[in-house]
Order: sequence, then structure tokens, then C-alpha cells
Amino acid sequence: MLITTPITAGLLRGALDLEPTERGLLPHRLPARARAQCADGQLAMAESQPSGVRLALRTRATTVELDTVPTKRLYTGAPPRPDGVYDLIVDGRLTGQATLGDGDTITIDLATGATQTRPGPVGTVRFTGLPDRDKDVEIWLPHNETTELVALRTDAPVAPLPDRGRRVWLHHGSSISHGSDAASPSTTWPALAASLAGLELINLGLGGSALLDPFTARAMRDTPADLISVKIGINIVNADLMRLRAFGPAVHGFLDTVREGHPAAPLLVVSPIYCPIHEDTPGPCAFDPSALSSGRLRFRATGDPAERAAGKLTLGVIRDELARIVEQRRAEDPNLRYLDGRELYGEADHAELPLPDELHPDAATHRLIGERFAKLAGF
Repeated sequence: MLITTPITAGLLRGALDLEPTERGLLPHRLPARARAQCADGQLAMAESQPSGVRLALRTRATTVELDTVPTKRLYTGAPPRPDGVYDLIVDGRLTGQATLGDGDTITIDLATGATQTRPGPVGTVRFTGLPDRDKDVEIWLPHNETTELVALRTDAPVAPLPDRGRRVWLHHGSSISHGSDAASPSTTWPALAASLAGLELINLGLGGSALLDPFTARAMRDTPADLISVKIGINIVNADLMRLRAFGPAVHGFLDTVREGHPAAPLLVVSPIYCPIHEDTPGPCAFDPSALSSGRLRFRATGDPAERAAGKLTLGVIRDELARIVEQRRAEDPNLRYLDGRELYGEADHAELPLPDELHPDAATHRLIGERFAKLAGF
């Protein structure tokens, strides 16, 4: 007989808010006050996708069932995206995976921006054959599917995973940090780096939304953490969001706000990884229509390199500016460091492991970046 345990904040890690819904609870990676300050649909989608969010239990259970409602996103003219993966981690080791084929669906027409929503049923992921002993159990939720939590059932009582004294690492970045094209939630590069370094991850990688938003800085300011990193650049370029004049002060303001809550924590500023389409060409970034017509997703830069003279940003410009800002601030902030993103993934790596859609790393590259970050971050 299975026991139903109410899902509470104490059983979850990696979420900054839990929103009650008609069916259950929706984990959020930004607090309600932050969400209320921006009506952007891309941000709403990204922050509700629970990258790094996991159920964390101490239990003797050999069977665990989790009822959820995932949200599937379909793109007109593009092949269906793989179903999100649930990773089962037992005593620190990946021991099982599951997917759900049903759920709510949102169909998006990339050409017009039109969307169509269809509600779907509650589904169940089931893990059996767990060791019959007290153990740490984590279920990492799909990093790329909004996931409502409905019910948790086990064949033995569960308790929140106790504090093991691991340092908390708070990270903010783009879709690459969010985990786009990673194989599963525990194999995004931040999750891999956290595992290798023995850290508790809070991942504020927000696809398309690493834009130096003040509300994100305030969320980071107010979130307890021992170690902090911010990966800045690619979204600002591919959104063509700002010019050089605005970029520097925005970076200073973001770091100032984070420092209000974490005055002495190690703070690492990471510039973009190597991305040929935007190294010297400004945004905006756009879907490649020729690839879309053949059922593939690819991106291209639509700016003109000559526009750099007018203050348009490229990855090269941003790296230079971030290095300058960090060097300037280090005179008063010795716990601030800079890491060039090309040390995580550079031109030589691109020759061996190219970005499949010209923008996002594949599963092997996520592993490479995670391993290198764990060595280079100095955490």
C-alpha cells in the first residue's frame, strides 16, 4: 500500500516559490514579486520550467510515484521536441529516468507568434526497485517543461532530505545555463558542475531572459547562498537589447544589487562561451527560415558588424567590457572574479563539438562545460 505525502516547500530544492493551482503546486524559479514586474511570455515560460528543481527526500521506500502535469511546447513546422526527463538520483547516483507523453500542450507558430493551448491529463512517473534501506532520494524535474506537481506516493514514509552541510551555489544565466539541449535535468552543465564540486544548486538560468533585469538581481540578493555566479552576454546580444552606453551601468547596477544581500560571498562574472554567429556580428538573432522549412531549428545573426561603431553589442565587445568592469570593481571587492566563457567552450571546442543550432550546446558539450566550470570556478 502506498502512502500519499503532501508536497511542501520542505521537500523541494531549487525553487524560489510554490504557486498553488487547481491541480497542485507549480514551482517557480523567480518569486511572485519579480514575476509581477515583467509580462514577457518568454520569461514566464523560462522561469516556470524547473531547471535544477528537485524533490529531495530521506526514505526507505522502494517505490516512488509522482503525479504531475507537464506542459509540452510544439512549434509549427518543426519536429516535436523530446519529452522532458525525470532523473532519479539515489545517494548521489543517477539510477533511473522516466518521461511523460501526456500533459498540457502549447502550439506556437514561430512565423506569426500565435499560440494555441490544449489542456491535458495528469500523468504518473513511477520508480521501483529502489534499495530497501534508508537513503537520499532526489527526483530532478524536467528542466525544459513547466511541471505542476500533483501528488507524491511511496511505500514507506518520507522526510525532507537533511542538511548535509553543502555550500549553496546560486547561478544566473541564459538558455545555455537553463539547460537547452542537455540530455536530462541532472546533466545540464550547472547540475554537472554542482555535482562534481559537491554544491547545492539553485539554477536561475532563464532561457532568453538573462537580460540584467533588476527584479532578477533582487531575487538573487534575497536568496541565501554561499557562492554566486552570473553569466552575462548572449541574450543581450541576440535580443539586441541595449547599446554599449547602457550595458556597463546595467552590469554595475546588477552586481551592486546582488552585493547588497551577499557583501562578501565569492562572486564570479562569466562572459559568453564561443558562438560564431555573434562573435563579431550584433543581433537580433532570428530563426533561420530555410532550416525551418526543412523541419530543423537553426539561428542566425541579422545585425551588421559595422553597427559596432554605433554601440551595438557583440560577444567580443561584451567580453572586453565585462573584464574591464570586474577589474575596476576588484579594487573594492576582492571576492569578485572574472571567467572568460571561452575557457569553458572556445573556438577549438567548436571545431570538435559544433553548436547544432548555431546557439546551444548539445549533451556532450554540456558535460564538457560542467567539468571545466567545476575546475575553473574556484569554488
